[in-house]
Amino acid sequence: MLNSSQKNGFMETQKKIFYVKERFEKYLSKKLNLQKVMAPLFVEKNSGIQDNLNGIERPVSFKVRAFDNIEYEIVQSLAKWKRFALKKYKIPVGKGIFTEMKALRPDEANFETGIHSIYVDQWDWEKRIEHKDRNLRTLKATVKSIYRAIKEVERDLYEKFNIKPILPEEITFIHSEDAFFLFSNLSPKEREDKLSEMYGAIFLIGIGGKLPDGSIHDGRAPDYDDWSTPTPEGKKGLNGDIIFWNPVLKRGFEISSMGIRVDKDTLIKQLKIRKATKRLELPWHRMLLNGELPESIGGGIGQSRLSMFLLRKKHIGEVQASFWPKKIIESRLKEGVMFL
Repeated sequence: MLNSSQKNGFMETQKKIFYVKERFEKYLSKKLNLQKVMAPLFVEKNSGIQDNLNGIERPVSFKVRAFDNIEYEIVQSLAKWKRFALKKYKIPVGKGIFTEMKALRPDEANFETGIHSIYVDQWDWEKRIEHKDRNLRTLKATVKSIYRAIKEVERDLYEKFNIKPILPEEITFIHSEDAFFLFSNLSPKEREDKLSEMYGAIFLIGIGGKLPDGSIHDGRAPDYDDWSTPTPEGKKGLNGDIIFWNPVLKRGFEISSMGIRVDKDTLIKQLKIRKATKRLELPWHRMLLNGELPESIGGGIGQSRLSMFLLRKKHIGEVQASFWPKKIIESRLKEGVMFL
């Protein structure tokens, strides 16, 4: 049974979570010129719309008897669906959409950190651009707009709940290749920790392509983010992650993954790199090859992640209702973590 203090704590946390969501949606839609839309919970298995993530994660699937047993999959993200939606809704250049994406990732296993869950909730957003806008300038300007939206929510939380702001005034841009040369003795996650602690908030550019030693900083699917296009600085990639230094967890804390989306040539190139050209036969991929999908930039911003960071929580279970291994719950309860 919950005591009175715990009940009040739960309800106060819920109040703050919904406040963060309401304020952030307002600022995000205004700064990026986005309209909120409805989105699917599942997609047809062979449509090509499913986000394959790193290519090894198993999506949750089911067959619908009334539809001749067509197989559907719970989304792992809406990375490709949003681009199709831009076409379907006839969204003009300079405008976009966002939605509340809810996904299941049953192969998630990294529960000890307290920042992962099999349930994923994020704001998935996509904005239409022109071909000439496929560059770092567009990417950085968009990142700065998202960062300003988060800063404004941080300000509002201080005024309403007295939660002191901790983010720096500006976000720092660093390429993953530069991070490699700076800290080649560290693992990719250790580099993120080091750099985010140094600067407070960073955007790490170029995630998914090969680093100088042949490794990759982190996995990225080959058919939505562009991680291979050369930049004027002689590096590669038009995508990246927003990462904050989390003083509660004392580690780098990824808030968002985003990027300029692949065009026809980049799609083919990246599928060849990942030996996944069979996907070119799928309906969504054929649409892109035929020039039927608009150029765009887009990404996902973790709802629970952002709430967890802004509300200074130790575990993601304090801001979302999900399930974790029993031993994790028992150990965290001893630390005072209150699971929703």
